Amino acid sequence: MAATQASRGAKARALTQALFERLATLEPGTPEHARVRAALIEANLPLVRYVALRFRGRNEPLEDIVQVGTVGLIQAIDRFDLGRGVRFATFAMPTIVGEIRRYFRDSVRSVHVPRRVHERWGRVRSAGEELTVALGRTPTTAEIAERLCLTEEEVLASAEAGRAYRVASLEAVREREDAPGLIERLGYEDPGLTSVEHRALVRHLLVQLPERERHVLLLRYFGNLTQSQISAELGVSQMHISRMLARSVTRLRIANLIES
Repeated sequence: MAATQASRGAKARALTQALFERLATLEPGTPEHARVRAALIEANLPLVRYVALRFRGRNEPLEDIVQVGTVGLIQAIDRFDLGRGVRFATFAMPTIVGEIRRYFRDSVRSVHVPRRVHERWGRVRSAGEELTVALGRTPTTAEIAERLCLTEEEVLASAEAGRAYRVASLEAVREREDAPGLIERLGYEDPGLTSVEHRALVRHLLVQLPERERHVLLLRYFGNLTQSQISAELGVSQMHISRMLARSVTRLRIANLIES
């Protein structure tokens, strides 16, 4: 496997060298120059993907990172000088990495992080990775602080800033099959929303009734009083209340038809 990868790498370097030699003899803007340039981009896309894999833990689709890295690759191709005697991969790597990091710094963070804190977080993360390898375990905050000559508070603040790269989806995977999802824990559907339009319509129609009829309707349907209770309260017969309610409901229906 290792021998095969080495062979592929050697072929890619040889092809890149040959394409750059050909590109140097062509006039920029000509069809042939554009064709060779496109072939260079195609030949070095594996390098972009290799770099992009280093950023795969930041909750961004890998293909999006590859696209951003490809912009850096194109910039490197346009600036590369074959006469310097440097391998193209060595020259292009910082440009590709820089373009991807710029993308995360400017576009992906959910919370703006000051540049000073952002740069410190990069140092803290690198120190943590180095100490993990050296100690064979996850280093403590104090050990990272000592290595970087920082206070523990500064290390913790940097780690907090690093979380700006991680955004949890509202539809994130549940911890257990029967556990509610994040979106279900944050809110609920208000059953009263389905009747908002009906309440607004009833309120609009009620104001069109005479005050006495409106009062009787409110007592009956909103105060939940019976017809006999309403008649006793207003000092009129129950039959009178029944007729008034029937007349009011009829008026509301007619008004609703007109409004519609």
